[in-house]
Amino acid sequence: MTPSIPRSSACPTPGGLGRKGVSVLRVAGALLAGGWALGSLGAPASGGRTALPAELIPYFTMPAEFAGVDDGRRSPLLGADGKLASTTADWIRRRAEIRRAWFALMGPWPELLPAPRLEVLRSEPCETWVEQRIRLEVAPGMMLEGYLLLPDGAGPKPAVLVPYYEPESSVGRGKPYRDFGLQLARRGFVALCLGSPGGDAFKPDLAGAACQPLSFLAYIASNACTALIQHSQVDPARIGVVGHSYGGKWAMFAACLDERFACGAWSDPGIVFDETRISINYWEPWYLGLDPQRTRPRGLVTADNPRTGAYRELVAQGHDLHELHALMAPRPFLVSGGAEDPPRRWATLRHALEVNRLLGAEGRVGLSSRPGHDPTEASNAVIYQFFEHALGAP
Repeated sequence: MTPSIPRSSACPTPGGLGRKGVSVLRVAGALLAGGWALGSLGAPASGGRTALPAELIPYFTMPAEFAGVDDGRRSPLLGADGKLASTTADWIRRRAEIRRAWFALMGPWPELLPAPRLEVLRSEPCETWVEQRIRLEVAPGMMLEGYLLLPDGAGPKPAVLVPYYEPESSVGRGKPYRDFGLQLARRGFVALCLGSPGGDAFKPDLAGAACQPLSFLAYIASNACTALIQHSQVDPARIGVVGHSYGGKWAMFAACLDERFACGAWSDPGIVFDETRISINYWEPWYLGLDPQRTRPRGLVTADNPRTGAYRELVAQGHDLHELHALMAPRPFLVSGGAEDPPRRWATLRHALEVNRLLGAEGRVGLSSRPGHDPTEASNAVIYQFFEHALGAP
């Protein structure tokens, strides 16, 4: 029997704490009680406090060289009224304020789908799972083709959403080490692999939505999360999201804006606004720079090629992505860093650590490092260990 999640409790709304915002309140009680349950805002599958395994500890420990570094960004604990959140109740209010500010600038989401349609086009047995070619309803009037990998054995199982330019790479039919879906299925996770709406990441189909493209990708992910929640082989409390580069940005916004994702892993997306890096290009119109008045030429922000769209206003008002990282607390996340997210990003991740510390949570913010942008076998191994810890080994 497919689990049914009532729309009133399952679908968060962007305007505030959301229809599932009550879980934000539940997490306060769970933390104050000295434990943390996965059903609140994300935690290990076994419930209660679970220590990080030894192999993950180095990635979830801030290096001493960055412990006292100030990155110059305003603390997400500091409210618009200038007051610093010092209690869980304070943070709940501040968290809602951050969400309101971002959605006010990025534009509202369409109504979330209460029961996204999922059509199975074909099924093929693989090593230890079944690969289904599927069509999934991700927005009103929009169906995306992708892959659903269902491991053998009885459910329910943990699941991970894998967004990328196209779904084939995620199931092993693309560049090396982009095959997160395939590798997670080998480890017993259900994997849902999706690609860009409309098939062109640089000209995304927004299905008439009045929000920035990157926010719309998070909206798609939210509907995909609902589809996973309602699948008979998925444990609705153990759903994560992972992506690389473009997919990493997509996965980051998805996890931060929908608390039903119990955890997230983001491979070198660029976790801060950095206008010196051509690949940390949130200013582009296919991310946050969509502007009805003008379409800026592709490339770095310059005096002759200024910021546009929501990105312009976000920067002007002093917002940065560390505010979204804070929305994850106390859910765990891992930045699989490369060229765009080197070890110095710890100076910014300090803000997420401070929010988790306020909530009594430790070991929830991680950063691994590799020299280049492309994922490697070693960097991906850390991602898979993270999911086995954060969602529980299937």
